[in-house]
Amino acid sequence: VRIKKVSLTRGAMTEFEQKLRQQHEESMHAELEALLATAGRAEAEVSRKDFSGFKNLFHRFLQVKGPSVEWAKINRPPEDSIQPYEKIKAKGLPNNITETLNKLVVVKLNGGLGTSMGCKGPKSLISVRNENTFLDLTVQQIEHLNKTYNADVPLVLMNSFNTDEDTKKILQKYSHHRVKIHTFNQSRYPRINKESLLPIATNMGMTGENAEAWYPPGHGDIYASFHNSGLLDNLLAEGREYMFVSNIDNLGATVDLFILHHLICQPADKRCEFIMEVTDKTRADVKGGTLIQYEDHLRLLEIAQVPKAHVDEFKSVTKFKIFNTNNLWISLSAIKRLQERNSMDLEIIVNPKTLDGGLNVIQLETAVGAAIKSFNNAMGVNVPRSRFLPVKTSSDLLLVMSNLYSLDAGSLTMSKKREFLTTPHVKLGSSFTKVQDFLTRFENIPDMLELDHLTVSGDVTFGKNVSLKGTVIIIANHGDRIDIPAGAMLENKIVSGNLRILDH
Repeated sequence: VRIKKVSLTRGAMTEFEQKLRQQHEESMHAELEALLATAGRAEAEVSRKDFSGFKNLFHRFLQVKGPSVEWAKINRPPEDSIQPYEKIKAKGLPNNITETLNKLVVVKLNGGLGTSMGCKGPKSLISVRNENTFLDLTVQQIEHLNKTYNADVPLVLMNSFNTDEDTKKILQKYSHHRVKIHTFNQSRYPRINKESLLPIATNMGMTGENAEAWYPPGHGDIYASFHNSGLLDNLLAEGREYMFVSNIDNLGATVDLFILHHLICQPADKRCEFIMEVTDKTRADVKGGTLIQYEDHLRLLEIAQVPKAHVDEFKSVTKFKIFNTNNLWISLSAIKRLQERNSMDLEIIVNPKTLDGGLNVIQLETAVGAAIKSFNNAMGVNVPRSRFLPVKTSSDLLLVMSNLYSLDAGSLTMSKKREFLTTPHVKLGSSFTKVQDFLTRFENIPDMLELDHLTVSGDVTFGKNVSLKGTVIIIANHGDRIDIPAGAMLENKIVSGNLRILDH
């Protein structure tokens, strides 16, 4: 009898949960309708499309309990599913480069703000090298490609409601460049109150009390919003076949003709619809997503999906040797097919946030690379580390502004004078976090060609023409200040305490 009782309560619970879920979903739908009623006609039309994607995500969020992967089912990808770049390169270049390039679209993810680096406005408008912004460098790269091969590769920017207006103002300055630039906006989703699971917005406005009510739902939204914008169809009509997608702050993500050729030259029935560029993990990349084999599909595994007990294993450099650079090559017709069948099932990333007033909210997001399992003949290509050069912090900025790199036609390449292929490990303290503060602390960027490791902490400034070699650690304790004098050469040195050079 007892056994029966247990199973009964279990059954009743699921029925109770089912009703609760249904209740949450109905309440959410009612709230969204009420929000739409506060918008003008044009805005409501766009937002209705956004909300349909959001409802989908919310529905799945309510269904899914527990981790989205079972650890025991995870396998290493089969040997041939991740190819070394050298093997792809060995196939050589296409006979007609112009024709091949004209099948390509370059898409940059441009939804992010520069807040983590202390800047207002889109991150892509931060100057990274000789007054050039991320966007300038991107336009220069593609223009160079178009001029060199007499091609017509368009640039597409996926903006968010945070970056759209500022980006569009800037785009006017490129009207005489040889590159067509299109933009589309990713969706705008409502942040959800963690307790009530309802939107915190009171109307569709984006200012005042609603300023924090909305968020762009991660780059996995690219498939739906690209399709909804009508741009996907226009580009297919022009004969475009593949898009190369990357983060606009990854300065290593340039168009690679060998990978493009590999995609285009496959026979029609064996067409690879998705390539993810991966690269070898170092200690600095332990949190990066990796490729696994799961239920006969290649799949992206992000740290957020890993059960707590296995996080250390996930971070190990031996078991998971590679990570996703987020440089992706994707078939446009395949995106259209999967969108129309509504058969792209991206794992949900639940991103908890605490707003300024202390309210706990959740954002439901997805990642663009998570779609790899939905495409035919998908594969990874293990590319050189040089294709992954993201600028997320001022420490990264120091590297790309230095003489470690030379700039040519918008592309940064490691200086021939550097003996090691790896970049130095740089850790700058909190006094350098904001770009403005960072710039005032360097009279010019030190010579770093022979640097292996740099740690700087506290109130430190650098004079002109400083040279750093080997391992350099500079620590100014609270209340102290260290001025590294002009022309100083620091090799394998630790500097701490107070060091002030006074001009007479």
